[in-house]
Amino acid sequence: MTDQKNHIFSHPYFIAGILAIIVIAISAQRLLLEPKAFEPNGIVYTNYNNYKIFKQSYFHLTEGKDLYEAYPAEHWDYYKYSPAFALFMAPLAVLPDSLGLILWNLLNALVLFFALWSLGKPDTTKRLFIFALVIIELITSLQNSQSNGLIAGLIIFAFNEMEKGRAYTASLFIITTVFIKIFGIVALLLFVFYPRKLQSVLYTAGWIGVFFFLPMLVTSWPELKMQYASWLHLLQNDHSSSIGLSVAGWLSAWFGVGNKNLPLAAGAVLLLLPLIRLKSYKYDLFRLLYLSSVMVWMVIFNHKAESPTFVIAVSGVAIWFFMQKFKIENLALLILVIVFTILSPTDIFPASFRSGFIQPYVLKAVPCILVWIKITFDLLFFRPEEMKETKLALK
Repeated sequence: MTDQKNHIFSHPYFIAGILAIIVIAISAQRLLLEPKAFEPNGIVYTNYNNYKIFKQSYFHLTEGKDLYEAYPAEHWDYYKYSPAFALFMAPLAVLPDSLGLILWNLLNALVLFFALWSLGKPDTTKRLFIFALVIIELITSLQNSQSNGLIAGLIIFAFNEMEKGRAYTASLFIITTVFIKIFGIVALLLFVFYPRKLQSVLYTAGWIGVFFFLPMLVTSWPELKMQYASWLHLLQNDHSSSIGLSVAGWLSAWFGVGNKNLPLAAGAVLLLLPLIRLKSYKYDLFRLLYLSSVMVWMVIFNHKAESPTFVIAVSGVAIWFFMQKFKIENLALLILVIVFTILSPTDIFPASFRSGFIQPYVLKAVPCILVWIKITFDLLFFRPEEMKETKLALK
């Protein structure tokens, strides 16, 4: 009987149910909070402002309005995703906020949970540890009604599909992330490890074409061209105005380095460098480590990275740590991630310490930067006998 109870409590659907209750509670709390201003003496907005941005984008698209203008009467900040994402929001946009926000947050949380659960060896304890490491960052993302849990989950699902030889669905998942947040395009590098590369390219190009033109279901071609031109203009201006919780932000805060393009170029070279080890592609752990590298990279080299984005990076860190054998140096880095990346924005640290030390010195990003350097080192200088110890058993 005890074994049966333990099996129930560790069953993914039971854990998903507990997670769903947490998500509903988080969403209800955001719905019930009093509106707030995002700047002194400014207009007050809801505490689920990002969801409002996503929701209203659908109506702006159908009404032929420029998606990428400010709409201060509706929400704070700009819409920065693709026209296709605005269309994707249609099923939620027509619902009342009380239901739509809950469903949106459930989508983000459950996609990431089941993606992590489906990854790797069928070791329930290890899966629980992986999700336990990710849960606080996921909650941060959900409190901001962000899309980062969905993006992390889709990338992991794409990797799983590649491992099963399903390039069609793998490319669908990755291109979906690209049309949500464009940095998801980095995950296309994972296709390098698998055969039938031309097929993968064709599937990817096909999905890009579908998503590019899909908004024409509700808008005209001239209006869609206008939307893409406006989106490009916004992205160009956005890149020049921010450094975020990133490598560029760390170099600026610690060393006064103001050039954003040089760190990005160096990071791109280091991300690509392990791919020269062609004979290592056959090892499961090598591919897992590269998945981790991609997930951490797309956050720490993102000039717009903010605290809710780090659920993507921490998911990569969790995969890196728990999907290989124990190493004391890896544990030391993981502790830094737990303390400074995961816990530093919480009330465990005094507000004065957060505002006076953690935030100015970009300490949330630093442990993930160190982990990514270690992952890159492992990929470049691993020993094949270590790689043989990890075997994927994807369902």
